[in-house]
Amino acid sequence: MKQGALTDMQANFRNIALPALIIAASIAVAPAASAQQAGDLVSAQPADQSGDMRLWRIAYWMRDGTNQLRQVTGMVAAPRSGSSGKRKVIAWAHGTSGVVEKCAPSRVSDFAKVTPALAEMVSRGYVVVAPDYPGLGSPGAHPYLVGEDTARSLLDAVRAAQAIADAGAGRHFAVWGESQGGHAALWTAMSAPRYAPELALVATAAAAPPTDLPENLRKGSDASVRAMLTAYAAYSWSRHFGADLRTLFDRANQGVVTRLAENNCVELGKSPRLTTILGVLSVRNQLARKDITRTPPWAGIARSNSVDPLAVSGPLLVAQSVDDPVVAPSVTRAFLRKRCRAGLPLRFVSLPGGDHAHSARDSSIETLDWIDARFAGAPLPDDCKRI
Repeated sequence: MKQGALTDMQANFRNIALPALIIAASIAVAPAASAQQAGDLVSAQPADQSGDMRLWRIAYWMRDGTNQLRQVTGMVAAPRSGSSGKRKVIAWAHGTSGVVEKCAPSRVSDFAKVTPALAEMVSRGYVVVAPDYPGLGSPGAHPYLVGEDTARSLLDAVRAAQAIADAGAGRHFAVWGESQGGHAALWTAMSAPRYAPELALVATAAAAPPTDLPENLRKGSDASVRAMLTAYAAYSWSRHFGADLRTLFDRANQGVVTRLAENNCVELGKSPRLTTILGVLSVRNQLARKDITRTPPWAGIARSNSVDPLAVSGPLLVAQSVDDPVVAPSVTRAFLRKRCRAGLPLRFVSLPGGDHAHSARDSSIETLDWIDARFAGAPLPDDCKRI
């Protein structure tokens, strides 16, 4: 979830393709319509060119999990100062912002402020590539917690950023994500070797990532947040996979789930409306009688989009609060132990308290220092003995 929003929730109840244009130093040229390829940049419109950071809102082509081309959106941030060579890249995968088009992070006016450690990443010389994911900021169903689709949106965004001359993005990148974005980051590490072999992934960092989706949907200790996230997942999967809401909800709650998903973006510092609170309580009561993790086709979708701990390629860092109420720490530790038993080293940052919403922010210095070290080729630390 986006930083701050889950804290508020817990406290209350516990286009058409753009024409190819050439605008000096700001907009890249899209290829002819007949030659569209995954990773092609459609447009890069300056969003903020002040201070030490430059920002662009981008549109680009990605190939989704069914191998269909989709035009999607995102943001790119880069240092203002010039670079003599290609800059290193961090692909930032955001937490849950919602599941409909209007909930895209790139549409937030204070994007630089709500993205954890964005200024710090840029000050360290990184180009930051931040996709919205399909269906956020662009038409079509949003594949919420659907691994392959969100991973490809990250990888194609890294490809697209290389076409912005003033950004200076290279092909070497790390991926860092939080919550939903942590899941996307782990799937990016699984998908990169086969989907984007020309890119060089040097590190993967995930803050409070869902890994075993059936267990995550079952074990989060905050039942109200779990119900809201289940509503997001059910709405998304009904549209993306064609799963029938009638197999999980009665007629009244089918409408409740739809309204919760279509009317609620996660917004920093805002408390849920009374109608949202009542809707979540209704969904909670329904889910007490029908378990999404044991009901087809929902259970199969959750299993197929879980993360294989042995398939995550390259160096890995995971950070999480010890009492995270949304992503159960026991599920994360089970994932990490499987990786450790296979002899794969990892870095684990254990955060005090029970915060989920600020997992990336609160672990940002350790995470960015670790990413810096991976680009520098330093020896890998291994925390397996204390997990």
